[in-house]
Amino acid sequence: QFDVTDTRTLDEVLKWLMEIGYLPSFCTACYRAGRTGERFMDVCKSKQIQNFCHPNAILTLKEYLEDYAKPVTKAVGDELIKKEIETLENENIKKQIKEYLEKIENGERDFRF
Repeated sequence: QFDVTDTRTLDEVLKWLMEIGYLPSFCTACYRAGRTGERFMDVCKSKQIQNFCHPNAILTLKEYLEDYAKPVTKAVGDELIKKEIETLENENIKKQIKEYLEKIENGERDFRF
């Protein structure tokens, strides 16, 4: 997937991944919330992980875009985030994500599901 001589910056790699439809994630929410080991497996087996991973990937990508991305990367990422929100099935999560994204745009950080 990556060549050991790849000299692209993180921003360049993220832009490329988003352009081909991937949602990069910087999420550490499960670890920070103590959802590890058996507790993590219970969440996975119950198929509730989709209510954590996908929303948290969106939030952590937005934080990166706001804090570090070049303008062109931010534009690509913001479009991807709009598309990803529409794929969320849980309307409550969708509503909460939109509220968190607005807060991230206003400088707040560290939201998670």
